[in-house]
Amino acid sequence: MMLLKQIFLGFTGLCAGGIIAAGVYAFLAIIGVFPRLMGRTGTKRHLILYETVIVAGGVLGNVSDLYEIPIPLGSVFGPLFLGIFGLTAGIFVGCLVMSLAETLKALPVISRRIHLAVGLQYMIISIAAGKLIGCLTYFWNGFGAQK
Repeated sequence: MMLLKQIFLGFTGLCAGGIIAAGVYAFLAIIGVFPRLMGRTGTKRHLILYETVIVAGGVLGNVSDLYEIPIPLGSVFGPLFLGIFGLTAGIFVGCLVMSLAETLKALPVISRRIHLAVGLQYMIISIAAGKLIGCLTYFWNGFGAQK
């Protein structure tokens, strides 16, 4: 009876996680992150590859989080891997934020409110650079280290 209960709870947890993940990916698709990336990079003909990579990334991310799978890269490739991962994760988050802001039409409202006629791209780069400097300062001072 206890084994049946554990199987039921495991199945329910996996189903709930799958529903949440599907909702997140549907949200990303609705606000246009993926179509915008395909349009900007000129890779619309690789739609099946995009879908496969997105689903595989979601599944592998969930599995590695659930089972806490270590990635033994050693002291040489570890920092390089973390740097590449951080860069790509930052690019993705930036694309997500910009797609959401564009969907909500926030940038034109901001530029009108602060009376910005030209240079909106410099304001966006400045915000991103400030975020980058803040994150680097946070981690270099050891605030992100686990204790």
